[in-house]
Amino acid sequence: MNEPRYVAGHRLLEGRTAVITAAAGAGIGGATARRFLEEGARILIGDAHARRLKETEEALAAEFGSDRVASLTCDVTDEEQVQAFFAQAGRLHGGLDIVVNNAGLGGTAALVDMADEQWSRVLDVTLNGTFRCTRAALRSLKASGRGGVVVNNASVVGWRAQTGQAHYAAAKAGVMALTRCAALEAAEFGVRVNAVAPSLAMHPHLVKVTSEELLAELTAREAFGRYAEPWEVANVIVFLASGYSSYMTGETVSVSSQHA
Repeated sequence: MNEPRYVAGHRLLEGRTAVITAAAGAGIGGATARRFLEEGARILIGDAHARRLKETEEALAAEFGSDRVASLTCDVTDEEQVQAFFAQAGRLHGGLDIVVNNAGLGGTAALVDMADEQWSRVLDVTLNGTFRCTRAALRSLKASGRGGVVVNNASVVGWRAQTGQAHYAAAKAGVMALTRCAALEAAEFGVRVNAVAPSLAMHPHLVKVTSEELLAELTAREAFGRYAEPWEVANVIVFLASGYSSYMTGETVSVSSQHA
């Protein structure tokens, strides 16, 4: 298959302020941060890895301007850090318009061998972390009275079964359900809540934690016969964050041919 063509920004998020979790490095969060800047947004990025986060901030600020990029360490399993992260967005730019909840944690373990700690850790980062950040986002957006958008990162494994992924699949299915319920509650104060569900978006961390055999198997399932680039998922997040999706809420959009 031909390599996808990177599409230039169209200023779809001009003048808007966005916060993005788990945005350090070369994954979906980092790609979303870059795409948002290309679309004209100001961003506050967070991540649990302070060094990588600072490196990402410095690189983006050098390219797009330090007045449009800020960062703050944020471990989404820590409520105090989550509150500080969202408070920082208000201090920097007088409020926020868009929240992207990208933080998640995977792993592979057969259910019969899975320890409580493995299950709890994946659920705490992936589902509980999304809950904490969605709650903080809706409190801020409701108080501002100016509407806004929340985009959660789910996964196709929230729909389909995959061996060794019971904890991750349960967490991502929970993110989808949380998205639907939050959307109904947030509609009354003009906030939309949607999610993306990628299947296989390739980045260096995924290569480290996934066998070549499994990556080959997952790639073969894709309609295009290749994995997604992280920026291809980020493009869909931009769409959901923009005015082009103004009547969409409570939806989970698959960035893949795989639904089941």
